[in-house]
Amino acid sequence: MSTQVNFEQIPLREYAERAYLDYSMYVVLDRALPFIGDGLKPVQRRIVYAMSELGLDATAKPKKSARTVGDVIGKFHPHGDSACYEALVLMAQPFSYRYPLVDGQGNFGSPDDPKSFAAMRYTESRLTPVAKLLLDELGQGTVEWAANFDGTLQEPSWLPARVPHILLNGAMGIAVGMATDIPPHNLREVASACIRLLEHPDATLEELCEHVRGPDFPTAAEIITPARELRALYASGNGSVRARALYEREEGNIVITALPYQVSPAKVMEQIAAQMRAKKLPLLEDLRDESDHETPVRLVLVPRSSRIDADELMQHLFATTDLEKSFRVNLNVIGLDGKPQVKDLRSLLLEWLRFRIDTVTRRLRHRLDKIERRLHLLDGLRIAFLNLDEVIRIVRFEDEPKPALMQRFALSESQADYILETRLRQLARLEEMKINAERDHLEQDRARINVLLKSPAKLRGLIRDELRDDAEQYGDPRRSPLVEREAAQALDERALIAAEPVTIVLSTKGWVRAAKGHDVDAAALGYREGDGFLAAARGRSTQQVVFLDSGGRAYSTPAHTLPSARGNGEPLTGRFALTPDAEVQALAIGDAGQRVVLASSAGYGFIARLDAISGRNKAGKQVLNLDHGARVLSPAPVQDVARDRLVVVTSAGHLLMFSAAELPELDRGKGLKLVDIPRAKRGAEGEIVVGVAVVPEGGAVTLHAGQRKLGLRWSDLVAFGGARASRGGLLPRGLRGVDRIEVTQS
Repeated sequence: MSTQVNFEQIPLREYAERAYLDYSMYVVLDRALPFIGDGLKPVQRRIVYAMSELGLDATAKPKKSARTVGDVIGKFHPHGDSACYEALVLMAQPFSYRYPLVDGQGNFGSPDDPKSFAAMRYTESRLTPVAKLLLDELGQGTVEWAANFDGTLQEPSWLPARVPHILLNGAMGIAVGMATDIPPHNLREVASACIRLLEHPDATLEELCEHVRGPDFPTAAEIITPARELRALYASGNGSVRARALYEREEGNIVITALPYQVSPAKVMEQIAAQMRAKKLPLLEDLRDESDHETPVRLVLVPRSSRIDADELMQHLFATTDLEKSFRVNLNVIGLDGKPQVKDLRSLLLEWLRFRIDTVTRRLRHRLDKIERRLHLLDGLRIAFLNLDEVIRIVRFEDEPKPALMQRFALSESQADYILETRLRQLARLEEMKINAERDHLEQDRARINVLLKSPAKLRGLIRDELRDDAEQYGDPRRSPLVEREAAQALDERALIAAEPVTIVLSTKGWVRAAKGHDVDAAALGYREGDGFLAAARGRSTQQVVFLDSGGRAYSTPAHTLPSARGNGEPLTGRFALTPDAEVQALAIGDAGQRVVLASSAGYGFIARLDAISGRNKAGKQVLNLDHGARVLSPAPVQDVARDRLVVVTSAGHLLMFSAAELPELDRGKGLKLVDIPRAKRGAEGEIVVGVAVVPEGGAVTLHAGQRKLGLRWSDLVAFGGARASRGGLLPRGLRGVDRIEVTQS
């Protein structure tokens, strides 16, 4: 026996398209985007409504959060309990919501880790007083009701918000193909803008921005976005807002007292510590997190010295950490027509006011209907009082008193039922007076409501007064100050470093270190076994150090990154990619524009700027072409090319002084001949240049030959003057083995 199966055969493409669109619409309308009327997503609305049904208002004793979550997912929201509880926690976090809707007791997370909240079986919760603005008019015919997921209960399709909650706490959500990012705002400012629109419906966006000056986050961090950018944001519904942390000076330290919205203090500390570990923040000596329950944000930064400019340091941190953060703004909401749309501020407020006018109209009509029904019953009861004896007779002796009363006094069925249900004690004279007083009061209410319903201007006036009262009762001053500032820029790495005097020491085996100060006897420092002093250069910690190897390649590194002279330093082979047979022979230190004389022992050289010869990568840069067997000499700094003199000394004891202007300025090459060395004296064991020095006009030099030394003043040096590439003069016999030349004060 075959069974017939009913099925629909459709192409896979059509099925996939239909399924995807159904899912997309569900995510957009029922999960990710808020409704403009109450500013809530479905899960938030159901949590607030379920808590109100449990009697968890602001004056009630809180109940376990698990009880609330159970009601929500069991009655209205058949989804995961953890996601539902997380939504409840978010509405209770004062650092997440500008106006929290849930009052949580227990661990509801912290700014360091918003998701570190305790399990729902441990925490308790109830609604906050602000939640009344969403719930107060719920039972007054203001909303439409729909069946819950299994059709056994009714739930509100929206909540009758008395204020534009859509802007107060904002919203974030990612749907399919769209997203929403609405920042929180200040209740008093938003209410003021709504009142302006009620009084002047043609108010422009510029006029509304006089009231809504910008977002108002739960933190006291500054909003530094310029006013013109905020107006452009509100005009288009898209843009970004930049917030910056607050700091103050305290006993030489920098204390951060407020962080941007949703920025974790722990993450900021980690970002700053990472820069310190990477030696990219040498101006900072220490940092501490002194935050506690009374002071939620207190991050202490300890500068390395009192001379450090705190403002410049903070500018750098603003640019490189979350101390300054940009927030995307996308005013995408589900409108009154049930469709998602990005709205500008004016359109959003006008549409919410239409929602509010409709809600108040529903409320008034609902109240009017109740008054009409009550007056109808009181009219019947008044007839009974006027004919009390006849009513009693009918009730006592008629088999069917209800139809008899209806026929005798022309009553409706509801009036007859009400008379029959009236207790005997309500027939007293005093009760009759109370009924008449109630009737008069209801008549007055009916007249007032009819006036409101028939006069749009009076209805708008009522809404205006309610908005003003609610803003006064539940509003508070702005927390996020609006201060126009330029976006922070990260400082150059050298600008962050204290400009301290240092002496760079190079050993014969290619180990380098930096000693503080200039009064350092580099040769007297301790060296590894088999190693010794080779060269030293004096400069500042903010400058670049250039090393030259035996092949004429130049390598550079910031001075502050070199290890301290307390130890043996570090090998340059670990910092640069030197060729296996190369060894570092010289070094120089100075600012980028510093000029130096680069020379070889073969007697050739030129002037070069340090920034032109600095090798930015590990492989270095070829700058000096060397003859076979020639060595690189220690670079000599040039201060004034036109006036400085170059002093050249050879191993045979010849000394020549000539103008530095006779040398060309090159980026690379061999250079020009410095001093004349006869061809017969050249060779591996022949005469070479042992040193060059640049002497300012009127200066002096000291020649070192082993233990001997000779000081030459300017008047002495003049005797050795000549043209570049000449032979120069001969030094005394005892000083012909010069191994080092040093510029000294005259």
